[in-house]
Amino acid sequence: MGLAHGEETMAPRQAAADAYAAGRYADAARIAVAADTADAYALAARAVLAEAMCQGAQPSDAVLTRAELLAAEALTRDPNHVEGRLQLAIALSLRMRPMSKMQAWRTGLGEEARELAEGVIRDDPANAYAHGFLAVWHVEVVRRGGSFGAAMMGASLEQAFNHYERARALAPNDAGLHWQMARALAAYDPEDYRGEIDAALARTLAADEHTALQRVMVARAWLLKDALQSEDSETVAALAASLL
Repeated sequence: MGLAHGEETMAPRQAAADAYAAGRYADAARIAVAADTADAYALAARAVLAEAMCQGAQPSDAVLTRAELLAAEALTRDPNHVEGRLQLAIALSLRMRPMSKMQAWRTGLGEEARELAEGVIRDDPANAYAHGFLAVWHVEVVRRGGSFGAAMMGASLEQAFNHYERARALAPNDAGLHWQMARALAAYDPEDYRGEIDAALARTLAADEHTALQRVMVARAWLLKDALQSEDSETVAALAASLL
């Protein structure tokens, strides 16, 4: 018996999603690309970035280029595709990580990433991941740019916490959202924001661990928690800044 209408794309999409949840990211990307839809290409981009995140080191330019191209394919098929825009924003933000403050400023990637995520929220106000992305974006701009850079980019910790609280309300049991905020704050100032960091780490460790990527985030949360209890602030900040 042949597949019913619509099942031709649903079957590979589900297979790709299952592979992603299990941490088989290369399989997820391969299966998704074969489906040749906007949703599928966005999932493939997400899988490529998840694999890079799990490896822990700064992703290579080749990996980030692949993720960007996959997200762009999603947007070619649907220019307003929510997940495609969000994955492109994540890839662009990762590309900026090893750059100096001046290099990052000149590329304009930070503004592009922010505009993509804010566009997602305009179209999908309840997108927890876009809010989580912007929470970290604001912290990172304040950390790297200082008061002057933050003012130039329109970034602030107030906006960071507003986005985080919105993300938290929308997805309270998502370990990744809490981990990313804890990591960003610890890289910025582990002394002044110790209470907020501890709270975000506690939420990370109490969250449901449904996917392989979330389990990786929980393991990193334990690492940072231990460092906060035994290391000086400079060491903690350096560790947090090195983690993904």
